[in-house]
Amino acid sequence: MEAATPLWEFVDVSKTYPGVLANDRVCIKLLPGSIHGLLGENGCGKSTMIKTLSGVQQPDSGEILYNGKAVQIADPQAARDFGIATVFQEFSIVPTLSVGENIFLGNMPRSRFGVIDWAKVQNDAAAVLTEMDVDISPDAITGTLSVGEQQLVEIAKAIAMNARMIILDEPTAALGEDEIERLHQLLRAMRDRGTAILYVSHRLDEVERIVDEVTILRNGRVVRASGETGINVSEIVSAMVGEDISDHYPKERNASSEVVLEAQGLATRAGVTDTSFTLRRGEVLGLGGVLGSGRTEIARALFGTDNLTAGQILLRGEPVKFRREIDAIRAGLGLVPENRKSDGLFFNFRASGNITAAALGGLARFGVLNLRAEERATQDLIRDLEISTQAEEKTVNFLSGGNQQKIVIARWLFSDADILILDEPTQGIDIGAKIAVYRLINKLTGAGKSIILISSDHDELLAMSDRIAVVQHGAIKRTVEASELSHDDLVRASAEPISTRTEEVFA
Repeated sequence: MEAATPLWEFVDVSKTYPGVLANDRVCIKLLPGSIHGLLGENGCGKSTMIKTLSGVQQPDSGEILYNGKAVQIADPQAARDFGIATVFQEFSIVPTLSVGENIFLGNMPRSRFGVIDWAKVQNDAAAVLTEMDVDISPDAITGTLSVGEQQLVEIAKAIAMNARMIILDEPTAALGEDEIERLHQLLRAMRDRGTAILYVSHRLDEVERIVDEVTILRNGRVVRASGETGINVSEIVSAMVGEDISDHYPKERNASSEVVLEAQGLATRAGVTDTSFTLRRGEVLGLGGVLGSGRTEIARALFGTDNLTAGQILLRGEPVKFRREIDAIRAGLGLVPENRKSDGLFFNFRASGNITAAALGGLARFGVLNLRAEERATQDLIRDLEISTQAEEKTVNFLSGGNQQKIVIARWLFSDADILILDEPTQGIDIGAKIAVYRLINKLTGAGKSIILISSDHDELLAMSDRIAVVQHGAIKRTVEASELSHDDLVRASAEPISTRTEEVFA
């Protein structure tokens, strides 16, 4: 049987940045009607490949072939003309525009008089969202949507192009299990219609489920080409990091019986309703639930971001009121937010300025910050958390996602927080950085810190939690020992209304 002609092919493509060989003679074939996984740790060269295919940058050497013929993808518009749609990890939506306007931005349907056909924008956007099985109104202002919903709008933009090839860079980073499964069903249908799909993700369990072929990069080079790589998580991890990793989830159990925080009947205007739970010293309490279930809203209520309309918080048995985030910080709480880029980091600061942001008092004299003292005070944390040494010289926008995440966590270690709320702490970071975060969680709980872990990765939640509380419609419905739950139990309990079956799971 004759092999299919690749729709796109890289032949010995190289790209160098100052001091960095980002792509080193990369070869890859992308076939029509195939979902191709592109994998590797942060900094391995995946983003460079994506930018080259998207026309954002040009290779230094090598050839790019389209249907077997050498072409140049001169700019992003040329990529669109070739039928390439890219969903970048960094959102490109305009928050003040509606969902429909964002979906067709740069490609607005027009009437025969040359003006924008707003009725067609509305109807076509609704059709795309219906095809995706997404309950978002085309009229909604995009900036008011959750991170996960904004991710779905980004994907809708690519689908609306009717592209021959779609590049998806971490498309499920902010999605829950149900949304991921619906997206995968859509991608399979597109594949079966002949679309070529390049799929980049750090969530290797989903890669195993969705991709047909895999190419793995390390240090800018292809270390496992499609056909050489089994689509198996253990083999993929070994190829990515260059060594065998026997335990992806190195959980240590350090929970005691001492209750350090108790929530009693919490409610907020943001959708938290009658939420009660306890958190123990040294415990990891996982919050599970589907996208929009209210997990992040509970975190915001605990941290004083959203004021309580009912209920109370007890800290070591004493009632406390957090009217602002600073009240929670002074009481020993820290929050690693769901979106570290918009809510967690100062991108024009180096690591030291980001780490000390929540506890500047000890570094200032007469209201003036001592910058040398700040650098000295953060050096140990940068070393202990194995943050890139570049973080001491460069602003954080030049660092990988894993290093950025560790810097946000380091902020709360510097402030000596006793209770950390980690909202999607491994979202969009590679397997090596994930394991570093897991080991840090163990170190923190071993030192008596307590953690509330919010994660849409059910395997991660089950493996790293001591107990799991399932959230539905802004309320915690049940709390159970993590060891007593299976993956299927958690998926079912998170996705369904409390029913007879769910009652059995949590009996």
